Amino acid sequence: MKQILIFSLFLGVFIACSSEEVVNDLVFDEFELGEKVALQSVNKDSLSFVRTQKGFVIENNEDKVVMVDFFATFCQPCKEEAAHLTQLYQKNSDKFILIGLTHFESVSDEEVRKFAKDFGAYYFLSNSPQNDRIIAQILKDINYQNMEQLPFKVVFKNGEYQSLQDYWNKGQRVKFYLGKVPTELMQEDLDLIFGQEYATN
Repeated sequence: MKQILIFSLFLGVFIACSSEEVVNDLVFDEFELGEKVALQSVNKDSLSFVRTQKGFVIENNEDKVVMVDFFATFCQPCKEEAAHLTQLYQKNSDKFILIGLTHFESVSDEEVRKFAKDFGAYYFLSNSPQNDRIIAQILKDINYQNMEQLPFKVVFKNGEYQSLQDYWNKGQRVKFYLGKVPTELMQEDLDLIFGQEYATN
């Protein structure tokens, strides 16, 4: 029995950066229009997600573009891109919010703070129990039906999911970034999103 448990734990860690979670089978309490959920960062900052008709906004920052990044402290691509995401955030911080949500793991805030320090992730990092509910809602909203990999990102403007370049299928546009994507590509998309009222769907 002990060997089975150890193998199960090892298998969970091994596939966590590439989990075959079936989105349609997720059971969660869906958000209602206007519902708010408060998140606290591991550094004790706070913000509130507010449910819109087509996505989310951040309360009192409704005019800002929001990128939500699903990550894990053990995920190698998440480690590799963290400092680059910090630079992306700092370059655009007057009109942009970057939020990291821990996913596929149960860790302490201290471990997430260590991740931030070790890999230069200096933006809003939430290790809240509410993360999974927000992530489940996002995946349902965009009808994501494939293998979920970390890191995984979506972008909102005016409470709507934005159209993004598909790094893995050139010329196509999707509602998410899957895996490690160059920040130069993200900046191209952000420039387009900043410069227009609504991104092309």
